[in-house]
Amino acid sequence: MNGFTIDRPKAVHFGAGNIGRGFIGLILTKAGFNVCFVTRSQTKIQQLNLRREYPVNIANETKERIIVQNVEAVSSDDLLSVVKKIMNAEIITTALGVTNLPTIAETIALGIKARIIKNNKNPLHIIACENTIGASTKLKKYVYSYLPKAMQEQVSKFVAFPNTVVDRIVPAQYHKDPLEVTVEPYFEWVIESSQLLKKLPTIPDVQFVDSLDAYIERKLFTVNTAHCCAAYYGYLKGYSTIQEVMTDPQLSMEVQNVMNETGEMLIEKYDLDEQEHKRYIHKILHRFANPNLKDKIVRVGRSPLRKLSINDRLVKPTVQAFELGIDISNLTKAIAAALHFDYNKDPEAVKLNEELERHDIHLVISKYLGIPKTHPIHQKVADNYKEMKNRNLKVKTLS
Repeated sequence: MNGFTIDRPKAVHFGAGNIGRGFIGLILTKAGFNVCFVTRSQTKIQQLNLRREYPVNIANETKERIIVQNVEAVSSDDLLSVVKKIMNAEIITTALGVTNLPTIAETIALGIKARIIKNNKNPLHIIACENTIGASTKLKKYVYSYLPKAMQEQVSKFVAFPNTVVDRIVPAQYHKDPLEVTVEPYFEWVIESSQLLKKLPTIPDVQFVDSLDAYIERKLFTVNTAHCCAAYYGYLKGYSTIQEVMTDPQLSMEVQNVMNETGEMLIEKYDLDEQEHKRYIHKILHRFANPNLKDKIVRVGRSPLRKLSINDRLVKPTVQAFELGIDISNLTKAIAAALHFDYNKDPEAVKLNEELERHDIHLVISKYLGIPKTHPIHQKVADNYKEMKNRNLKVKTLS
């Protein structure tokens, strides 16, 4: 088991989690890269360096299994080793959560400085593959904060931070092998070509587009919005997986109704083809229902405060739809369902529940959702929240 070829272009990937291994690492190795994972996990470092390969299971009918080769790993605490890897890389990617980007910025900055000292002016593309708008731009800001002003202009000539959209469902894993990962068959990786220094070495599974705006919002406000809605509705009804939710005709329709409202907004805003977007919605519903996956509701619904913030997947499309005069009755109901997510092993859910017990619902909506009491959306959310609360109390009383 020695799947490693020396003479290949080099990629450094921060994060050896399920997305990193089951999506980004897989795609890059298929494209001809050697991939070095940077991680804190000593188990994964040891196993990746011992085996130089790992298995990826595709959750389709044929149960396809791919052996990903040409991989290695270094510890994120081993600064010198990480900097050496960055010095020779053609691409750096991340999949460790947008809130963790500041923690790797100084290391990347040191790697860039080392390239300058060694006079390595070969193009370096740094791509943050995170579930948020403009993640690479955010990372650039963090990295530049560790570079002297005089150096920043020099760096901009050979280092680029193109934004991207990534989409693949990777549920929680329960394998004995710490490197094994199971993913859904569908994936999408789109990179904004206008931000490239020059075209990256060919990555067949990546789509390059001039403008990312429509792709970002189409994905975030269709896939991510609907996914968490399925989780919050399913949680209220006592289901444990998204797949169970999608077999419930009522809840499946609730999820589709939310997608129809965000879809109407996206079609209007970006002049999307209506029939094509309907097919996109249908494909997503099919993905959520995949019987070969077991996607835990508590995983998909985690971090409700982040998901309820003003610029994230629930409130932002609701505000945009409202401003375009589109019906938001299903979106505001979904937001109310999210406010009821009180899973006691999720720190944000615990905090949200404590805030709702301590304060009036209107204060919570204003403070955490960023919707002032004077805004019409505010009252719609509050009304739905109270109705759901009363309904749940009745159910508990009857039982």
